[in-house]
Amino acid sequence: MAKGTSQRWRQAVVWLHVITSVGWMAQALVLFTLLAVSAASDDPAVRISATSMAHVVDMRLLAPFANAAAFTGFMLAASTAWGFFRNWWVLAKFAITIVQLYAGIFILSDALQSSVEAAEAGLPTPPLSQLLGTALMASAIAFQAWLSIAKPWRRTPWAAKPKLPTAPNWVFAAAVAAPLIDIATGIVLGFPSPLCQLIVLITRLIGRRRQIHRQQTKTLPAQHRAETRLA
Repeated sequence: MAKGTSQRWRQAVVWLHVITSVGWMAQALVLFTLLAVSAASDDPAVRISATSMAHVVDMRLLAPFANAAAFTGFMLAASTAWGFFRNWWVLAKFAITIVQLYAGIFILSDALQSSVEAAEAGLPTPPLSQLLGTALMASAIAFQAWLSIAKPWRRTPWAAKPKLPTAPNWVFAAAVAAPLIDIATGIVLGFPSPLCQLIVLITRLIGRRRQIHRQQTKTLPAQHRAETRLA
């Protein structure tokens, strides 16, 4: 594949990462707005409607966007010389994303379902923690966007290692296709299903390890010959 084509595929992954990240932040703000309306209203019907729509937005929009944004970010780190641990700003983005995925999947989604049930039972909803959680999620994504643009701080101690290899062209193509397939699958199933993205990411991480091993294997004999000539 031509170099220009390879560059376009990589740019497509970057574009998809930007679009899904912005979408993730926008849906977090929508959740915050709906939950705020529910919390401020004295009308049970409004509370039920707002909370139910927040749950639908979370499952049908926010979760697929979050999965795709995290996946494309991980793939860019695993497929280019940036890596995961060579720059503090990349490492910060990686850590924030992991925390956000855990909080969104295991805390926020379950809490939203409980809020829907509470609203239908006529109980006050949602708790303040959900409002703060959605606001923090949107703020964290905005901070990650700033990190991507500013690229602050120095390199980590692990940056001294040899430059990481770039992935083959098909990896970037797969990084574009996988989220689209999973989003279509989620629409059919009625719930998020990032199976294809997980398969592609795991495959790339294994391939990355093999690339690094081959690179080290080629480097060691050259270093040995250089040391032999100096001896």
